[in-house]
Amino acid sequence: MHAVYVRRFGGPETLTVESVPDPEPTADQVMVDIRATGANFVDLLVTGGTYQFVPKLPFVPGKLPAGIVSAIGANVRGLAVGDRVLTLAEQGGYATKVAVAPAACLPLPDSMTFVDAAAMGLAYDTAWFALCDRARGKAGEVALVLGASGGVGLAAIQIAKVYGLRVLAGISNPDKADLVRAAGADEIVDLAANNLHESLRQQVHRLTGGHGADIVLDPLGGDFFDAAVRAVAWCGRLVIIGFASGRIPTLKMNYVLLKNIEVSGLQVSDYRKRRPEQMRQCYTELFRHYESGALRPPPTTVFPLEKTGEALRLLRDRAVMGRIVVTPQSET
Repeated sequence: MHAVYVRRFGGPETLTVESVPDPEPTADQVMVDIRATGANFVDLLVTGGTYQFVPKLPFVPGKLPAGIVSAIGANVRGLAVGDRVLTLAEQGGYATKVAVAPAACLPLPDSMTFVDAAAMGLAYDTAWFALCDRARGKAGEVALVLGASGGVGLAAIQIAKVYGLRVLAGISNPDKADLVRAAGADEIVDLAANNLHESLRQQVHRLTGGHGADIVLDPLGGDFFDAAVRAVAWCGRLVIIGFASGRIPTLKMNYVLLKNIEVSGLQVSDYRKRRPEQMRQCYTELFRHYESGALRPPPTTVFPLEKTGEALRLLRDRAVMGRIVVTPQSET
């Protein structure tokens, strides 16, 4: 098979595409011929060696590939050759084949393409757990989504609208306003405004009649987190998803006390490991809303496997709007 390898930690330019033997699934695994894998910001952390879980070198990166079951281990029940699945594999997605446990395979709806499955993988489950589990979002509440033009941000906007929330989309690039509005955002919050520490709260209060945001979803950290804490409504919830801006912030606990707010974190891969049934519930919901037409992946740019490094470079440089998906084979 062909696979993208990380043999030393570094930027996208350090990745190599190699021809290697096919993986050998055990009696308790299935083989999946990969058709599409989403490119995610976390891939940059994993390949750079800065993620909280550092894989042993060398390894094949790429999370949650989608494809077709091509072989079944002797002890496997409930799956068949030819089944179309989204896998919950933590690595191995940037390749033509991957061996996974059957419990890590989620059957795809007949109407869902592999590219759509890969585009929804990781981004949409992260957004669902942030909004529905950690923040306990309810219809009628106001959700401020920071980094709203990113993969998780766009997913969060769509999911919030499905569940009846009002969405304020925080973006730094005005050229991406149409993208977040197309996803369902009700209002735009300018994260590039002067004096963000004051201006973010002012914008949110103006858009909410002084109420503030019941929920803040923050994949950015840094100065954005510092400013967003001040925009949370009384008894609001702020969910930390990541630190894409580069700085891990600290929190003055007087904000938490005086406004009775909750601040929680989300490490979504832990749900895959610790609460697999809840992860299945998540995807049951996501797939149901996909089939109804309520959820659709944002515009997606597709790259062949041999250009995975270029795809991740463009992701790092925020040079592509919407999602990026890598497809090792022509069928999608």
